[in-house]
Amino acid sequence: IDEIADEYKKLRDRHSKRTQTKSFASLEEARENRTPISWKEEDIVKPKKTGIIPLDPPAISTLRNYIDWTPFFITWQMGGKYPSIFEDEKYGEQARRLFDDAQEMIDRIIEENWLQARAVCGLFPANSVGDDIEIYEDESRTEVKAVLRMLRQQTRKRKGQPNKCLTDYIAPKDSGLSDYIGGFAVTTGHGIQEPLARFEQQQDDYNAILLKALADRFAEAAAEWLHEKVRKEIWGYAPDEKLNNEELVREKYRGIRPAPGYPANPDHTEKDTLFDLLEAEKQTGISLTESFAMSPAASVSGLFFAHPESEYFSLGAISEDQVIDYARRKNMPVDEMEKWLSPNLGYDPSEKDKEDSVASE
Repeated sequence: IDEIADEYKKLRDRHSKRTQTKSFASLEEARENRTPISWKEEDIVKPKKTGIIPLDPPAISTLRNYIDWTPFFITWQMGGKYPSIFEDEKYGEQARRLFDDAQEMIDRIIEENWLQARAVCGLFPANSVGDDIEIYEDESRTEVKAVLRMLRQQTRKRKGQPNKCLTDYIAPKDSGLSDYIGGFAVTTGHGIQEPLARFEQQQDDYNAILLKALADRFAEAAAEWLHEKVRKEIWGYAPDEKLNNEELVREKYRGIRPAPGYPANPDHTEKDTLFDLLEAEKQTGISLTESFAMSPAASVSGLFFAHPESEYFSLGAISEDQVIDYARRKNMPVDEMEKWLSPNLGYDPSEKDKEDSVASE
């Protein structure tokens, strides 16, 4: 118990030093230093259709071609990129054996229909308003259907580097331009329980873990498949795109698909708005837990941004003034918001509580 207590004290101290050494811009300064995009009508492509788009679920055999294998090996704690990992002195032989086992299991998954995919996609009229994205009921843009709340980088940047926020990639409402945003949810976890139960009954931990890892890879592959379909057909802002799988993995395409809970948009509670917007549970059978994890676990959800200058980034640490502003915009208590954003806080809420207590005395 003493060892664990000591370890956690070291972790707290390390986290405290990491955040306290950062220099933050005020939220107002960060917003003034937004991504400098010169908005032009020709950079905005109107989708062929808006609203929730009906989709035929992809076959697992189709998704096989979209798998990024590098994260698969990381799941098994093997560092190295696919396919060069097969030549690695430390992991090469094990990686090849694992890969062969995975291929055999994929054949069984397809032949015996162990996994079924489902997907939903929606494209909506949208504009940014500050650090929020307003999504409209229709092209008249008179009625707001939903609002996505975003967070902005707040650490001080070198000259010429912006404090990025995902809203920077959606045309501001006051620009007079009509922009759009997409949302999606995909899963390849339906059907997994039956074969998983068989492996667990046989105490076959290896194949149980292998099946879970492959289901996760198929879910990511489904997101890749859908994003390509959106770019080339459904939204159609990159109809002539011709990329091989390696280029897809390296994200050489136009646009991004960030997800709530990930580096650019770390607030998992935003999934609630996204799922309501997409009617995701009804369309795909994916539900959200109290902690906003997705069930089935082999599921992916996120947003589609089409602007040619949109790119992935990490929010990093943020200051208290932004957390207070964000909690107000989301109509949530600040202390609850601090819990959801705890990995990104550039301050220690417990120290703030101590200061408040001293002040009240």
